[in-house]
Amino acid sequence: MRDFAVPQNQRAAARQQQSPAPTKDEAPVKEAENSTEQDQEKEKRPSVIRRHPIAALLIVLALIALAAIGYVVWLIYFHPYETTDDAFVDARSFSVAAKISGYVSDVPVSDNQHVDAGTVIAKIDPRDYQIALDQARGEVDVAKAAISSAEAQIAAAAAAIDEAKAQLTSAEAALQYAKDENNRQQQLVKSGAGSEQAAQQAASTLRQNEASTAQAKASVTSAIKNKAAAEAQRESAVANLHQAEAQVETAEQNLSYTTITAAQPGRVVKLSGAKGQYIQAGQAVSMFVPDEIWVTANFKETQLTDMRPGQPVDVTIDAYPDHALRGRVDSVQPGSGTAFSLLPAENATGNYVKVTQRVPVKIVIDNWPQDVAIGPGMSVVPTVTVRPRN
Repeated sequence: MRDFAVPQNQRAAARQQQSPAPTKDEAPVKEAENSTEQDQEKEKRPSVIRRHPIAALLIVLALIALAAIGYVVWLIYFHPYETTDDAFVDARSFSVAAKISGYVSDVPVSDNQHVDAGTVIAKIDPRDYQIALDQARGEVDVAKAAISSAEAQIAAAAAAIDEAKAQLTSAEAALQYAKDENNRQQQLVKSGAGSEQAAQQAASTLRQNEASTAQAKASVTSAIKNKAAAEAQRESAVANLHQAEAQVETAEQNLSYTTITAAQPGRVVKLSGAKGQYIQAGQAVSMFVPDEIWVTANFKETQLTDMRPGQPVDVTIDAYPDHALRGRVDSVQPGSGTAFSLLPAENATGNYVKVTQRVPVKIVIDNWPQDVAIGPGMSVVPTVTVRPRN
């Protein structure tokens, strides 16, 4: 019992002291026996976990705690959101162009200036177009005078018709009397009671009255035709009046086009028009960025599973990271970006390689900051809350 209580290493040292020094042949055998004993001692030695059970338990608990914390962090700060750095500020920018040709007389705005709807951006010399308007108005007066003249001719023709009809009535009455008188004279001559001269006179009067009646009928026909001609002249004058009025309207429009104004509020960008410059119709004098801007975010199609319109969005502008913006998802484009590009992909040709597509998502911002300049093309980072936070 006493020897058993002595540690093994001390007993091994005592045996080495008591035993005689080995010879050259016995040395390898002793070393092999010692190594075997050491291996057996290592096999009998307990593991680190058995030697330090409390520390091992604490390490396991720490790993579990770290995993739980990581899961909670992922669940709170990563799982509910979808974000992308392929996003930018977008707007329906357009060019402000002249509708007519002429020399620029004034440019009352400057580059990057904010203007309201109706603000004058540029003016074109209006003198040539004012002359054209005055000339068109003169044509209107001429057409109105022609109408008045034609109406007077129509009235005169109507009076001439009445006069000719009256003369025709008188001629017909005289003709009827001449016929009756001629019949009486012819009967008197046959009965021997009348003279031959009186019969001849009655026949001559009848022929004269017949000619007068024919002349009266021709006068009525001529008066009617004159009235028709006057009415045709009036219609022509009315058509000329409409044409002249259209020319006046065109001239007024061209004169109004000499003043180029902003159709909506926004900013004047890339102002190219200058005083004294001659510009052609359709030539741009500046670019215009409306106040209505939004964010276009190109999300991967795998990020759209839970994305719906109306979900809240946090937006950070790369140029102004200190301005945190809030917005919402307005709409998701029904198709990938490449489907509406100038040269869309043709997957049916060549070797097909599946690539995750990106889909534009329109995001509207509640309130854009007013103390900084924000325009199309500026990079932003939107973060959409697509799932409820646990």
